[in-house]
Amino acid sequence: MIESVDFVMAAVAAGAAAGLTDTASAAVRDSYSALKRLVVKGARREGVEPVTEEQVEDPGEHVRVREALEAAGVAADSELVAAARRVLEAADPQGAHQGKYTVDLRDSKAVQVGDHNTMNVTF
Repeated sequence: MIESVDFVMAAVAAGAAAGLTDTASAAVRDSYSALKRLVVKGARREGVEPVTEEQVEDPGEHVRVREALEAAGVAADSELVAAARRVLEAADPQGAHQGKYTVDLRDSKAVQVGDHNTMNVTF
């Protein structure tokens, strides 16, 4: 199971992209709204500059949102990861059905997750 800020940010991007279409389902909109609230809540830690739902929605602010989540240490927050998974499953049901968003990388080395990657590794 992926538990990382990258996974959460992928769900944020998928929810934002799906939300821009007129054909977005209620499930996508609802799950994306819940994810935005949890991102704002999760990034609200002492010493971390808070983020807003508007920043979460704005692709130009995603670097800032990612930094806030990393600084808050929420990468393994099970509620946030579950909300991200719901967005991805609603936005891409075929990919979810094929297991695209269920990956276990424990004890792995030199691994890439995602589509169309290139990597050179020398051990």
